[in-house]
Amino acid sequence: MHCPFCGAIETKVIDSRLANEGAQVRRRRECLSCGERFTTFEQAVLVMPRIVKRDGTREPFNEDKLRAGILRALEKRPVATEQVEAAIERIQKHISASGERELDARQVGEWIMLELRALDQVAYVRFASVYRSFQDVKAFREEIDRLENEPSPEEKRDQIPLLPDEK
Repeated sequence: MHCPFCGAIETKVIDSRLANEGAQVRRRRECLSCGERFTTFEQAVLVMPRIVKRDGTREPFNEDKLRAGILRALEKRPVATEQVEAAIERIQKHISASGERELDARQVGEWIMLELRALDQVAYVRFASVYRSFQDVKAFREEIDRLENEPSPEEKRDQIPLLPDEK
């Protein structure tokens, strides 16, 4: 780290602590040449993979586009903003944890549908109808029948987990 005062290369770290709820490391440094002290902040920079769309085109991952799609599906549904943000964060973790340089849009869509299914069944069906290109009422009916055979998100939240890690 170069000293911002004299430009010297040699500095030493005097103190380190977590900042911004653990998302950053705050370091207090001292220049070994001029003795001046200064503060630096470090944070991880995650490189998100490019998304390969159905038509073969590639585009950078766009969090705004992810958020817009989820919010469109959840429009006028009783889901808290905190739940939506947590779902978006989990999807982004899946994407970055994949370790791939390019990721198929279908995989991202599946992760979105898993999150929506847990948040709100109506929003899930809305998203799935567009994502899976439902062609007729029969496709809607089949998806709704599938949903009726499993507990609702509210019922799942109220259940006591059998295993400690189960949510």
